[in-house]
Amino acid sequence: MTTEEITSNVLKALEEIRPFLNSDGGDIKLVSIEDDKHVTVRLEGACNSCSVSHMTLRAGVETTIKKYAPQIETVVNIA
Repeated sequence: MTTEEITSNVLKALEEIRPFLNSDGGDIKLVSIEDDKHVTVRLEGACNSCSVSHMTLRAGVETTIKKYAPQIETVVNIA
């Protein structure tokens, strides 16, 4: 996959998960993709201060991103 395809697939994954985050008053933005395998996102709104945001990141966001772009190795949130 090219860098452009990876970026496109990661954005598709975020669009899939976004309605769930929006329903809880949150959102997510793609910050960067490093070396075509390390994704940095920013959880926003209610998701930024939620006590279970790390679980959301792992169980929801990371799983969905890897479904669209299996070569992604890590997904981290920056505040």
